[in-house]
This record gives sequence, C-alpha cells and structure tokens, in this order.
Amino acid sequence: MLALVTSHDSAAGLRLAEVEEPQPHANEALVSAHATSLNRGELRLLAIRPDGWIPGQDIVGVVERAAADGSGPAAGTRVAALVDQAGWAERVAVSTDRLAILPDDVSLVSAATLPVAGTTALRTLRHGGDLAGQRVLITGASGAVGRFQIQIAREQGASVTAIAASRHVEDLRGLGAEQVVESIDLAKGPFSLITESVGGESLAHAIERVASGGIIVMFGSSSGELTPIGFRQFVPGHEGARLQTFAYYTSGSGIGADIASLLALVAAGRLETRVALTLPWTDIAQALDALRQRSFSGKAVLIVAG
Repeated sequence: MLALVTSHDSAAGLRLAEVEEPQPHANEALVSAHATSLNRGELRLLAIRPDGWIPGQDIVGVVERAAADGSGPAAGTRVAALVDQAGWAERVAVSTDRLAILPDDVSLVSAATLPVAGTTALRTLRHGGDLAGQRVLITGASGAVGRFQIQIAREQGASVTAIAASRHVEDLRGLGAEQVVESIDLAKGPFSLITESVGGESLAHAIERVASGGIIVMFGSSSGELTPIGFRQFVPGHEGARLQTFAYYTSGSGIGADIASLLALVAAGRLETRVALTLPWTDIAQALDALRQRSFSGKAVLIVAG
C-alpha cells in the first residue's frame, strides 16, 4: 500500500512510498483511510523522526476488516479515529477504543478535523470541572483547538474571553466568545480556567489573571519562548492556583467515546468544524507550508487516494 513517509532528502520532508500492510492486533480494526487533517505538533515530529517513519494522527474512513476480538464496528462502517502515528497511509490499524462511528449526516471531511483538535479542546476544558458560570480565558483562540474550546466552553455555560488577532473578532464572537482581544494583557480577569498554548509572555500574563484556586492548562508553546516562573507571581491574589500540563497521548482512555460525543455535537449543529483547505495528499508540501505560515483559520484536510 501507499503511505507518506519521512524523507529528509525531499523538499517537503515527505514522499509517497510503498510500505508493508498493517497487521492489526485482535482489538484493532483495519480502516481504509479517506482523509486526514494536519496538526501543528506534527511539524515538530516531521523534523525529528528518522527517514521512513509514517506520520499522521487524525483518521477518517471505512472499516475494511472488523477487529478479530469482536469489539468495535462491523466492516463497511464509516469511522473517525485518533492514532499516535502511521495515519498518513491507505490503510491503518486502529484500536477499537480509539475510534467512533460517524453519524450519517456528518461528512468524512468534516469529521477529519475532530480527533486531535477536538479531543484536546474537550479534555483541556475538563480540568476546569463544571464550567457553568465560570469565566474562561483561551489564548491562541483562532487555531483549530481554540475554536473548538470556545464552542464547547460556551455550550457548557461558561463566559469566554478569547485572545486572537483583530481580523478574527467577528468570527470568534460568532462561535460564542463574549470578548475577543488581541493581547492577553488586555484581558480583564480573574479567570477560573485559562487554556494556554502560546507560552512566553502569554503564560506570564496568564498567571497574573488566574483566579485564586483557578487553573492554567498548558497544552502548547507556539511562541517557542520560555517563561520564568516563581512563587511570587502567585501571591498575593492567585493563592492556590496551579499550572497543569496537557498532552492528548497521556490524557487517559476513552478517546473513541470523546470523538463520538464531538461527532454528536456536530450532527446536532452545536459544534462547527471549519475545513479551511482541502487538498489531495500528493499536495502535502503545499498544506504543510500553509500550516507553518498560519495562512488559514481552521483545519487543512488531506484526501487520501491510491
């Protein structure tokens, strides 16, 4: 079968190559992939993995062969899944607890935006507990995760302040943000929950705005900057607040169930997915360049075709 594999001799860092077919374990379904979406974390992985490695985490497609142990959906079922690697291939072996059945009225392309970005949004917000009536601050809010965080937090009854460039103001207000400001130093706290993906000065300002007993969930550092952190930043005024790191691959079980809950929200018209760019997987270089340049808001989706 064909797959995109790392190749540091090529301009894109990837090439289409013939690779061995996956050999599913008893609890894994074999999924024929239709589409995948790009995630910023994959840019770093492409740079550090050896030649011949198959990237890819977001998978949507059709079950080609059901799991041998009887778990999961039958052959012919449309599914969405999150895998740790090897997703940019024509066929992927997926543990059945990491996939979900697509509702009939959710397209494969729309579903491709959900696995990593959607579950990250859902699980980072869970650190805040019951969000009803809480004030939530979201940095990097125009990205795929931020857009989902705004909608889910608002769905759960939170008052949301989003940090994003001015060109995104109307868009993010339409998703449910009560306030959108360009810089975190313009955000008026305190906030009981802050989701932080920028790092550097943004994280420093987040500490100044977290409520006593509140939580800052760090799930990225797009600025690439370090933040000096000391006890005196938390007192007085932020006593009992804490910093929590988050990575989807250490965030616990039930990923398939979470994808299913996100798909249900999409099917009900309560969660918007935005496909900003759709390209065949042979145009991976163009998609990666657009991702690096942050030239779109939403998700880039690759259509897998042999």
